[in-house]
Amino acid sequence: MTGRAGFVSLIGRPNAGKSTLLNRLVGEKLSIVSARPQTTRNRITGIKNLPHAQVIFVDTPGLHPAAGKLGHFMLTTARRSVEDVDVVCLVVDAPEGDDPGEIVLDPLRRYAGPVFCVLNKVDRVRPKSRMLPLIETWQRGYAFAEIIPVSATEGTNCDRLLDLIVRRLPEHPPFFPPDATSDQPETFFVAEMIREKVFHLTREEVPYAVAVRVEELTERERPACIYARATIFVEQDSQKGILIGKGGAMLKQIGTAARRDLEAFFGIKVFLQSTVEVRRHWRRDERALREFGFRLTS
Repeated sequence: MTGRAGFVSLIGRPNAGKSTLLNRLVGEKLSIVSARPQTTRNRITGIKNLPHAQVIFVDTPGLHPAAGKLGHFMLTTARRSVEDVDVVCLVVDAPEGDDPGEIVLDPLRRYAGPVFCVLNKVDRVRPKSRMLPLIETWQRGYAFAEIIPVSATEGTNCDRLLDLIVRRLPEHPPFFPPDATSDQPETFFVAEMIREKVFHLTREEVPYAVAVRVEELTERERPACIYARATIFVEQDSQKGILIGKGGAMLKQIGTAARRDLEAFFGIKVFLQSTVEVRRHWRRDERALREFGFRLTS
């Protein structure tokens, strides 16, 4: 018997925990995680290799009303993510008690394959008696193939979710080599790690005004390390001042935190050098969006 292989799209509202679930299911930190909505901007492919299956996950920006060129790009990316996949997982923030709204159900109407409703963050649902009415609400909202309560942070029911996904995949040889965990270039992950730290360490508008471009990523032998040089772009001088901080303290804090994660990711010492530049209104500039890697991939 041939093994199974196929593509699985994770969609849902902002901050439903899609990125945390992707990282949990793949077993690698591939997608940046933040308590703020709208962290993920690109489709991120994570690959889970099992003895008899290869599951290729696609993480997406949250489904929300679009604002500006970047917002439109993110919403279009999320909607297109149900094209050419074998399973769709609609990830729901269970503690929020979300109802099946038009913005999350609309992409499913053009999809003929199995859709799983993944009720995430169940460890935070209080009281537990709220779970049954929540499940019933989503059962009425759409003809889901499965409704599965999980906790991506705790790992609860994630193995069962993975097993149910694998059963729905077609028999097919692997699409990627057995040691692959993503189809994104390494520069993408360097940029995302830096952006994640900006989300964690700065406030208000600053994280949303940030784009990161990796200028250089090379492996050096003496000493054995990876050298990464990146430019962090913001839209205003005031944002640049916040990112650099007094005496460069904030930029140093961002760099140190990103370097720790990158060393865990690459398994080797990392030397990270970052600078900050102003690119006014880049989120409204199609040329800048392309330059910073925001390309529709389907």
